[in-house]
Amino acid sequence: MTRGYALVTVKEEGQTILFQTESFDVNDLREKISFSKEMELWISGDDQQYEDTLKLLNEAREENQAKETFLSNMSHDIRTPMNAIIGLTSLAKNHLDEKARVADSLNKIEVASGHLLSLINEVLDMSRINSGRLSINEEQFWLSDLLHETLTVSKPQMAEKQHHFTFKTDNILYESLYGDTLRLRQIFVNIINNSVKYTPDHGEIEVSFSQEMQDERCVLCFRCQDNGIGMSEEFLKKVFDPFERANSTTISRIEGTGLGMSIVKKLVETMNGTISIQSKLNEGTTVEIRIPLRYEKAAVNDKALKNRNILVLENDKEVHDRILSYLQEYDLSFKETTTFNGAISLLTDSEFANEKTDVLLLGEIGEATGDLFDVASYLHKAHPEMTIILVGDQDWNDIEYRANRSGIEHFIPLPLFRKSLINGIAAALKDDSHDHLTGGLDLSGKRILLVEDNFINREIAKEILSSTKVDLDTAENGQEALDKYLSDTHYDAILMDVQMPLMNGYEATKAIRSSGKEDAKTIRIFAMTANTFAEDVAKAKEAGMDSHIAKPIDVHKLMQTLKTI
Repeated sequence: MTRGYALVTVKEEGQTILFQTESFDVNDLREKISFSKEMELWISGDDQQYEDTLKLLNEAREENQAKETFLSNMSHDIRTPMNAIIGLTSLAKNHLDEKARVADSLNKIEVASGHLLSLINEVLDMSRINSGRLSINEEQFWLSDLLHETLTVSKPQMAEKQHHFTFKTDNILYESLYGDTLRLRQIFVNIINNSVKYTPDHGEIEVSFSQEMQDERCVLCFRCQDNGIGMSEEFLKKVFDPFERANSTTISRIEGTGLGMSIVKKLVETMNGTISIQSKLNEGTTVEIRIPLRYEKAAVNDKALKNRNILVLENDKEVHDRILSYLQEYDLSFKETTTFNGAISLLTDSEFANEKTDVLLLGEIGEATGDLFDVASYLHKAHPEMTIILVGDQDWNDIEYRANRSGIEHFIPLPLFRKSLINGIAAALKDDSHDHLTGGLDLSGKRILLVEDNFINREIAKEILSSTKVDLDTAENGQEALDKYLSDTHYDAILMDVQMPLMNGYEATKAIRSSGKEDAKTIRIFAMTANTFAEDVAKAKEAGMDSHIAKPIDVHKLMQTLKTI
């Protein structure tokens, strides 16, 4: 029988057909579709084309419902950190004379603003994915740096929930790889953080990385396993769908957009990788990711360490044994100890033998020894010519100031690989600049042009740069920046915003590079912008910019960038 349709109002007093097709037969009613509390579409008869259309309609309705749920969740999830930021700001203002209370409020504001930024980034990522504008940036990176940064982001949440965390690396073939480190870190952090969130306190999480070769590519293999709440078979089928969050009282208390896994899958697939998930409700989840990457057979600069004497002070047996194994592999001269007193004894013996100790590899010292930085400070004062390198899993951004003040000149992150260790020591010995021991970057005698049209952003940047003692000039748009550059004033570097009136940052940079001025091709120009996607970084390079600094400004990255001028 041919399909028939009727539009019907439904009220307490009865039903009224407002419109119906000629083929509609109320005695052969097959389905009712509700559009609102008082409006329904009645359908009679049978038709295969209709069945297909109805399926699409139902899918569209489900997706629309998911989006509505997503918007409701997002409204809550965004308001939560926003309320914290607003409330804590007010609290700090009301207690300006209580330094400890203000500091506590500022620390909590930093956490809340970081969470808010991550929510916004997920929404923007999904928008770019849906519009087909997601691109991947490929650049050289060291595997040890990627893994260290990934663990540094995730470990505080693990510690807060007192999880038992195991980290393993196996069969690492190449340490120098090519890929989008920002996106790779985003993938791994998202998966690990999901394990942290959905594993009850005192749970177990194991993360492992390994490599294997496939079609002349080095496949980076990631595995994350937990004994958390797991997922039902029903939810596992749609875990990669946008806006999806499992519906339970436990999960409803956990903030998130429901976009994370969808974004991860798209990123992995864009990198020609694969992702698989195994999960059982109330038992746990295992996620495996494989991403093929270009690699480089990086050279090892062990020649720079010949005839150098190295002292290893490391109390952690696994790290201690790995360091010794790598040093022995390259036949380097070293002495080792696991205690502070042992280090003092070895250094004293070397002095009596008239042997210079060139490098101290300082790792975990054990709780009984005391504070790591106090130990470093003592050893630095006693042996000022000895280069002290910290080998650890700390967040260098958090400890750099205190480390530098205590005499620690360089940092080699864990997990440790042979080339990152040997080249890290060589780089430390090559760097005879000790400017960073002052505890901050000193740009005295340098002149920088800050180009920023937003008054607040300009003031923030000026305040950050004031500690460097740099001679700072400002411009409010690209045209003003170009005019100032072409004047008789000499600048050592330019910090360039992108979206500005009159002339944007790309146009201003191109104009500077083609101006014919003596240093037009060599002056360092750094993009400092809220345009942070891979294609934005590529645009900055195409325009002639040397580097890209994202807003909100990462002060550590800004200072590291300015060290190059």
